[in-house]
Amino acid sequence: MDYKIGVIVVFTLSYIGIILFTRKKTFFAGGGAFLLCLLHFFLKGPGPGRTLGFILHAVNWNVLGIFLGTLLIAEAFILSKVPALIAHGLVGSAKNTGGAVLLICIMTSILSAFVENVATVLIIAPIALEVADRQEVSPVPFLIGIAISSNLQGTATLIGDPPSMILAGYMRMNFNDFFFMEGRPGIFFAVQIGALLSFIVLYFFYRSLTSSVVPGTRPSVESWFPTGVILCMILLLAVSSLIDPDFSYFGGAICMALGTVCGVRTWLKERFGFRELTRRLDLDTIGFLASVFILVASLQEAGIMGDIAAGVGSVLGSNVFVIYTFFVWFSVLISAFVDNVPYITAMIPVAKLIALNLSIPPYLFVFGILIGACLGGNVTHVGASANVVAVSILKKRGYHIGLREFGRMGLPFTLAATAGSYIFAWIFWS
Repeated sequence: MDYKIGVIVVFTLSYIGIILFTRKKTFFAGGGAFLLCLLHFFLKGPGPGRTLGFILHAVNWNVLGIFLGTLLIAEAFILSKVPALIAHGLVGSAKNTGGAVLLICIMTSILSAFVENVATVLIIAPIALEVADRQEVSPVPFLIGIAISSNLQGTATLIGDPPSMILAGYMRMNFNDFFFMEGRPGIFFAVQIGALLSFIVLYFFYRSLTSSVVPGTRPSVESWFPTGVILCMILLLAVSSLIDPDFSYFGGAICMALGTVCGVRTWLKERFGFRELTRRLDLDTIGFLASVFILVASLQEAGIMGDIAAGVGSVLGSNVFVIYTFFVWFSVLISAFVDNVPYITAMIPVAKLIALNLSIPPYLFVFGILIGACLGGNVTHVGASANVVAVSILKKRGYHIGLREFGRMGLPFTLAATAGSYIFAWIFWS
């Protein structure tokens, strides 16, 4: 069998499985990665050493370290009750229920810039549900607002969401590059413009909730230690470029070290078993990320990425604005239904090759892909993991949310956020 054809077949079947069987996506990604490693061993050679080297090079261990470390820190942050205290203060300062929910969504988006999106939803959801119960209103718009707000700001920083980590890994971007890079404002500020417009959209959904807020019980903070760890992590990541300018190891090492401290501290306090430990570590997502890295690396090794880039270039021509627009809005469309991690991992190398063929820097194109793919997940209830979690919480309360009800809020929110970020990135990076 020809290696290139074999890679195409395995990759295609794996992605079909990931798309159609969302709950088994790690199984299909891992199975595809295993088959591609076998193809590499038998058809590329010579011997296991070369295949092992391929695997070690394909997986971005720095990104995996950042993801796992921040997950452990987020777990400790949830248990510390600090987020609940902050949310309580915000709700108490609001004039009415609509204002309280909007403030909770804004807090959610800020928190998700530094904490993984699913963890953010789990932190904030109980607070929103309590507000809904006290005001005797439906929690549906509250939870949907929280989910889409968490997906918004996860794009803004290196540690906010796996796609941002993947982008940083491919482009050798450090924590500071998301704010300013090459003397220009980074993707963080593009997201803030989108956030401003999208929260105007949320305001129109919540403006009819005019009843006065019923005050709740002030939560007691159990520990400020995780908050200090988060601040320490941000500080160390901010100066990481001085130690690791190529973003190859330091970020992952720092996050893993701090995450281990928080994880051990949490375990000593909670004394949970092995099964609970694996759930909290989210080994399923880690395995999925590692497998996707191998799937995409196989495409690159087989020369398929170059073929895709040439095909896109021949169809769209050499107009930078047309190509950029395609990347942004095509990414929105695809990620509304497909997990954005494999999509972004596959498309960033394509964008880099197209930019190379046009003899321009790749930043405009890759920023467009990240913006479109991360924000596009807000269109549907299955477009992002945070959405799935929010819908699952509502289902336990007897509310069954489908595409139509979720999209009623998610679609206008996405269009506003994407349009603002899209225009900002074009102005400063074209």
